[in-house]
Amino acid sequence: MIHQRRYAAALIAIFLLGAAACTKDSPKPTETIAPSDYVAPKGPVTPSTAGTAQTVLEKTFNLKGSATFPFEIPAHSAQPHLHGIFESFAGPGRGASDDSANIDLLLLNEEQQADFDSNRPSDALFSVEASHNQAVNFDLPPSMKKPVKYYLVFRSSGGNKGGRIVDAHFRVDF
Repeated sequence: MIHQRRYAAALIAIFLLGAAACTKDSPKPTETIAPSDYVAPKGPVTPSTAGTAQTVLEKTFNLKGSATFPFEIPAHSAQPHLHGIFESFAGPGRGASDDSANIDLLLLNEEQQADFDSNRPSDALFSVEASHNQAVNFDLPPSMKKPVKYYLVFRSSGGNKGGRIVDAHFRVDF
């Protein structure tokens, strides 16, 4: 009987050792790190703007002559993209939205805006001429290390200074 107890105790010990061996964590695979992962960026680290958006203009306004709406692209924006739509109406309220309501839209940088304000001829980054309903999709240049300021300028088309109502919705994706 003592012999059977020793035999049973030995079996239990073997069973417990086997169970303990089965619950060991297997070694985790080693992660391969590329040499480029060790390279730190030069200068201060700034948060990425990738995947974000900014509302530039969400407004209905009266247009007599011109109206300018500035906006800024943050530093380090690699692929800023302006998109939106505008519709203009002739007369008071929301009158006709036809050729009689045509306006121009200009997208200007700071230098072009200074020329525009001084009535000097200048090019625009993007322009829509004589339109009363237009969708806009435009890739802006990357902003590099500094924020860049731009201007959306709406103006009466063809020298017509009559009042217009403009409904505009623009945003920039980064």
